Amino acid sequence: MAAFVCAACGLVYELELVALGDYLLGDAVTQTSVVLSVMVFAMGLGSLLAKRFTHRPATAFALVECALALTGGLSVLTLYSCWAWLGRYQTAMVGLTCLIGILIGAEIPLLMTLIQRIRREDAGRAAADLFAADYVGALIGGLAFPFLILPTLGPGDGALLTGAVNAVAGAAVVLWLFREEPVPRIRRLLWAGCLLVLAVLAAAAAGSDTVERAARHTLYGDQVRYATRSRHQEIVLTGPAEGPLRLYLDGRLAVCGPDEYRASEGLVHPAMAAGPDTRVLLLGGGDGLALREVLRHRGVRTVRLVDADPALPRLARTDPALAALGDHSLDDPRVRTTAADPMAWLRGADPGTPGGDGPYDVVLADLPAPADGGPVKFHSQEFYGLATRLLSPGGRIAVRAGSDPDGLWQIDSGLRTAGLQTAPYAVPGSPTAGCRPGPPDTAQNYLLAAAGRPPLTLAPDAPPPRALTPDTLRTSTARLTSTRPAHPPAALTLLGPR
Repeated sequence: MAAFVCAACGLVYELELVALGDYLLGDAVTQTSVVLSVMVFAMGLGSLLAKRFTHRPATAFALVECALALTGGLSVLTLYSCWAWLGRYQTAMVGLTCLIGILIGAEIPLLMTLIQRIRREDAGRAAADLFAADYVGALIGGLAFPFLILPTLGPGDGALLTGAVNAVAGAAVVLWLFREEPVPRIRRLLWAGCLLVLAVLAAAAAGSDTVERAARHTLYGDQVRYATRSRHQEIVLTGPAEGPLRLYLDGRLAVCGPDEYRASEGLVHPAMAAGPDTRVLLLGGGDGLALREVLRHRGVRTVRLVDADPALPRLARTDPALAALGDHSLDDPRVRTTAADPMAWLRGADPGTPGGDGPYDVVLADLPAPADGGPVKFHSQEFYGLATRLLSPGGRIAVRAGSDPDGLWQIDSGLRTAGLQTAPYAVPGSPTAGCRPGPPDTAQNYLLAAAGRPPLTLAPDAPPPRALTPDTLRTSTARLTSTRPAHPPAALTLLGPR
């Protein structure tokens, strides 16, 4: 039973570190690779070190479990604090992962020695029993993390609770099954140590909200209007009751009130002006800002908004300042919102089914480019192929391409591979310049794609955008087209994402 519980706790610690790294830094593949490789190496090192303590295995096991409970339980709060205040997240993550791995690796030799003391059986049978319990525990811990611990407790409190379970399991083994090994004085010290670990974890749980608030104050200032950790991302909205808003998604500045219109207008208006615009599909855009620009076109009859995180549209409806910035677009009766991963939704959408979705005159991918931290799958050849299926004759797709020229032409290759012709253009100025000044010549690139080469123009049935004019469109597309490489980079695919 102890092996079962310890294995479950050990795997939860690993998954907590992976999840936190993905939340704070993105690039889940790198974070997973670093954590698992360092952890496995450290476990081997811990197994070697444990050989020195097998002469008193029960006492050593109790000390290892107390240290592991304390280190693993506090790991998430420690790493979050390092990220917020010290900026040394990667160094701290590798150090903590290595320490946790050493302690987990030390468990196996000690438990093996204890099992042989109880059953007096050969090493092969003892190893079989131990590893069976260990693997089943890992299964339970691995399933409990995404479906129970993370949704209900989050990474921080989940790690603290796991640490408490770890400490109790260690105490149960030593202070109940093997209570005869430690002398009374050592047994009392072990009791005190276990209780101290539980007290520290309880105090950390009580103060975790204070730590998180202090870290947010350091990162975002003292005007945090709203902050939450949804299942998909961390959402933080800052700004005074009357003044510029800033919306951060997983620490990335996604919306800057004074200049947000640049990104929204750049994505929406050229696509809406290039042909019919009765039916519109908006992928992403749960903040309602791109949707506001869509609804300014009088020909729009229906808009389907698909965003993976229902918490963001909910915030855009309920926060007065953010709702006003979006002109209450999410409350418009022409809008239907769907909480679903855009890629998964595209796979299930069938325009040929009666009552199904599509075909659409305009598909807008309001999703960050890979260079800006966006998931690669939303800019893959497969994604554009699925979106193209939903286009009506004469339909168009508009995509954010970020400010990186190489990223622009890689996305362009993906759209062309899906059978579309493209027109690149740029919007001058950064959409976050008012909150985070950048170079004066910063521009955001976009791509408009259709079965035939789409015209770049602005529609007469909508208010003129502030960030775009016909001249800026013509100038930017001529400039970008002249820089198209003779051999563009290959399109991103799900099997070749880099």
